[in-house]
Amino acid sequence: MSKRYQLKEVILLALIGIIFGVIYYAGDFLYNGLSIVLTPVGLGPMANDITMGLWCMAGPMAAMLLRRPAASFLGEFLGAAGEMFLGGQWGASNLISGFVQGVASELGFTLTAYKHFDWFGLTTSALTSTFITFGWDWFRNGYAHFSLQLNLILLIARFVSMFIFCGVLVKLVANLLERAHVIKTN
Repeated sequence: MSKRYQLKEVILLALIGIIFGVIYYAGDFLYNGLSIVLTPVGLGPMANDITMGLWCMAGPMAAMLLRRPAASFLGEFLGAAGEMFLGGQWGASNLISGFVQGVASELGFTLTAYKHFDWFGLTTSALTSTFITFGWDWFRNGYAHFSLQLNLILLIARFVSMFIFCGVLVKLVANLLERAHVIKTN
């Protein structure tokens, strides 16, 4: 396998960044709505964890479609950049989040030695994304000040979100694209 990306792969990465930039931008509204609903019952922070899987989908999708090193990182970072350029509410800090989320997703595929672009790879990526992004929120969003019980609830919610969005949905879309002969997986 060549270490250099071909032009069609660069174009696919750009398209993933654009498409997921729009999805991430729309996710801002979902996050805000959930925050409004959950805050009065003391679970406002959970809005972040429920939606985190949505904001981490570009990485695993890029990995599943391109099946090569750095695809997951690049897909996630470009998706975050797309959200920023569309006017996402977090502005340029999206690039920091995209970097952290991209590294987290890429680590999952790295741990499988880039040999598992399947359920195992997606689950490993969901796990690494869950723990690394949770660690980031521990500092950035003040999770360190929450009770142990709330942190456990948030961690579980985050993993479920990651597994559904970055595992199940990504696998379904990749399978559909493969069956439609849009991508080749071999």
